[in-house]
Amino acid sequence: MASSPGTSGRHLLPLIDHYVLRQLLVALLALTGGAVALIWLTQSLHFVSMIVQHGLSLRVFLQLTSLMLPSFVAVILPITTFLVVLFTYQRMSGDRELTVMRAAGLSPLELARPGMICGAASVVLCYVLTLWLAPVSYHAFHRYEFQIRNQMAAFLLQDGVFTKVSGDMTVYVRSRDANGLLHGVLVEDDRDPDAHTTILAERGTIVTVNDKPRVVLYNGSREEIDRHTGRLNVLTFGRNTIDLASSRQNNHEERDAAEMPLHELFHPNPTEVSERDRGKFAVEGWHRLTAPLTVLSFAMIGLVAVLRGAFSRHGNITRPMTAILTVVGLQALTLMLQNLAGRNLALVPLIWAVAILPSLICAALLFAEQWTGTSQQAKQSS
Repeated sequence: MASSPGTSGRHLLPLIDHYVLRQLLVALLALTGGAVALIWLTQSLHFVSMIVQHGLSLRVFLQLTSLMLPSFVAVILPITTFLVVLFTYQRMSGDRELTVMRAAGLSPLELARPGMICGAASVVLCYVLTLWLAPVSYHAFHRYEFQIRNQMAAFLLQDGVFTKVSGDMTVYVRSRDANGLLHGVLVEDDRDPDAHTTILAERGTIVTVNDKPRVVLYNGSREEIDRHTGRLNVLTFGRNTIDLASSRQNNHEERDAAEMPLHELFHPNPTEVSERDRGKFAVEGWHRLTAPLTVLSFAMIGLVAVLRGAFSRHGNITRPMTAILTVVGLQALTLMLQNLAGRNLALVPLIWAVAILPSLICAALLFAEQWTGTSQQAKQSS
């Protein structure tokens, strides 16, 4: 009986593909969401102290930590896709569903098609994350954290406590009134390696200029020791302004490779990236282009582990464990090649090979007999 136009237009895939693909996508969403939530929870613990100790709002905490989520998804998606494909097909094999499908005449390509569609969808999502969303969100996270870190100096200063504002500056405040006015201020400033500076002031106040905290001091003295001559220089002042950010932060906001767009990784600004580090940035760019392809390779490894080989009534743990160890080995090999390619860009083609070759080898193992049999039947019929 011919299907109606509405029915054929409504189902672009066979009903069995819909059944398997729905299980894969639901499991992928649940597993990826749970894994990302767990990673987010562990990573966000580093920022809890900002709320507990320094009074930052819960909204700021959620905004800051949520900007890390796209990076987490991009990292975990290849693994979760592999696990979902492997264990969903393994469950179907244990429930004899694959046996029934084979008996109904489904070919290996038709059995593997839902898993391949799930893997292809994950590849597309992974490219969106690695090429656009993850760098943009990490840049926003880095900038937000930079602003908070510089503005935290206003919260860190406590009465009667020597506060280490940065690695080369310590501030002491005798008292602080309700209006934020500081009384009895002492600053130990070691940002200049050639001059150790001690600043004393009767009072001061904290202001923020271009997202960087500064303390304005009144009626004080600046004592500086020249380390070359050992001479003590004393300067009294009525008003003086000091940056509370470290000298490195004060000069510029450093950018990480993870937040740069793809074209900047291959053509970095010479003022931001040294010649020695350009190889590492280029490898990060190649990694963004190749990492999504590993999703399909991992999915194909899971399909080979279940669909290739005879069914065992008592179950078979060897093939799933072999697939898991293979994925772990590929991940380790990829990390090793990235480290080596950072020093020698001639190794970049090996990164592409590790990302693409497993899927091609798995396709040959799964479909070679079907393709060969089809070609032989075509020759015999001709």
